[in-house]
Amino acid sequence: MASVRSQLLATFLRMTVKKKFARSGDLLKERASMDKMSAMSVKGKPGRLEVIGGLAGEWHEAQLGSKETVVLYLHGGGYVLGSPTSHGGLAGLMANLAQARVFVLDYRLAPETPFPGALDDAISAYKALLENAEKPEKIVIAGDSAGGGLAVALMVALKEEGIPLPAAGVCLSPWADLSFSGDSMQTNAKADSILCKESLAWLGKQYLADLTANDSRVSPIFADLTGLPPLLIQVGSNEVLLDDAVRLNKIAKKAGVDSTLEVWDGQVHVWQLMSKLIPEARQALQRIGTFIKTHT
Repeated sequence: MASVRSQLLATFLRMTVKKKFARSGDLLKERASMDKMSAMSVKGKPGRLEVIGGLAGEWHEAQLGSKETVVLYLHGGGYVLGSPTSHGGLAGLMANLAQARVFVLDYRLAPETPFPGALDDAISAYKALLENAEKPEKIVIAGDSAGGGLAVALMVALKEEGIPLPAAGVCLSPWADLSFSGDSMQTNAKADSILCKESLAWLGKQYLADLTANDSRVSPIFADLTGLPPLLIQVGSNEVLLDDAVRLNKIAKKAGVDSTLEVWDGQVHVWQLMSKLIPEARQALQRIGTFIKTHT
């Protein structure tokens, strides 16, 4: 059962956020607003800016532990919003709980750079980590929302190129189907306090350009996941993206992947970003930290 704080937060978000997500027409304002809102919801310290393989990002390091493990983090925001700033607090907590270094990639956003910009940047960042002598068995790829789908698409792309795969993958409320074929897009339409099909369709249009929505490179539920490393998938029970997570887990298991699905009762989309506000956020991140340490 969701905590009282979580229920109150969902009510607040339902009143103030839904259907306004990325729809003001002023992308710079929307991006700044997301950065500010996330900073208010997550405890954290500024990371260290760095360029790897020609790509900018922000490093967050655990205060304790060997820090041999590296997490390549792909932020959410519908491929249009989000940044290392919006997800820095979450990355810092993840670094501490996983005893790792987390690199939040500042990948190119749509509509300025539609597909395959984000995927190309993610591939380049992973290759840069390998070139910097990071061991694949000590790397984890993680992401939330659009970044969660991108994380899986990245692992599939690496497999197809014959590049050594990471030790594990972590998906937080993944947007894994841009064609909206999951039932929860309708059944959870009223329950979801943040996302709706209208907003997601607008975001998807910016990223897809001329690509079809069921292309496996943007909708990895249609991809061959055979050979992927262990996955941890977390999703809230009230999300319109619930079925994206459920089907991703089912398809992964069918492909022989060691996949674990956690459906958190009553939680909002990417509640892990809200550790200042609800206890379930830190609880979920603790589970992620344990998973990362177990597989690295």
